[in-house]
Amino acid sequence: MQTAVLLFDRLTTLDAVGPYEVLSRLPGAEVVFVAERPGPVRGDRGSLALVADAALHEVPHPDLVLVPGGPGQNALMEDGPVHEWLREADTRTDWTTSVCTGSLVLAAAGLLEGRRATTHWGALERLAEHGARPVSERHVTDGKYVTAAGVSAGIDMALMLAGRIAGDTVARSIQLGIEYDPRPPYDAGSPRTAPPEVLAALRDRREAVLGQ
Repeated sequence: MQTAVLLFDRLTTLDAVGPYEVLSRLPGAEVVFVAERPGPVRGDRGSLALVADAALHEVPHPDLVLVPGGPGQNALMEDGPVHEWLREADTRTDWTTSVCTGSLVLAAAGLLEGRRATTHWGALERLAEHGARPVSERHVTDGKYVTAAGVSAGIDMALMLAGRIAGDTVARSIQLGIEYDPRPPYDAGSPRTAPPEVLAALRDRREAVLGQ
């Protein structure tokens, strides 16, 4: 099974790398990082880059597409090469997926029209602007379209996909192999549980970043 992970400048690297760690462990897996041009792509934190193995046109029909999110997503909301590639790839994918604000790119490309979808809590209302039906869940499946909420939710989504693709035993083995047994020291991973002052401060920072 060929999985194509889209890379773009100022992506959130865990959006791509988290699912990669899961999906690359599937039997017969081939994971390809793709971008408009091959080569290094800088993440949103500035000091870490991922390398695109291939240009979009070199991977026309993957079995699974994964679109990460990040501040650089804003530059991909207009129709262009990425949207064209996504629409063409989607004609043959078994799964079309996203993490975080990557779902906004899928929606802007016209692939989530009328479909249930999720994204980072700070951008959830933007899905409706592009015809999707926003759902506040960790990950959402609507047919072959699977969208995950913010960043770390991509690992949960990828494990669910692993179970659907290769069976529960394989998925559980992958979970054990990467020792994915989260026990965070704080209960602040959701706007429903984070202290109000933490939520307000993060909203302010996100608005500042999105305004750049």
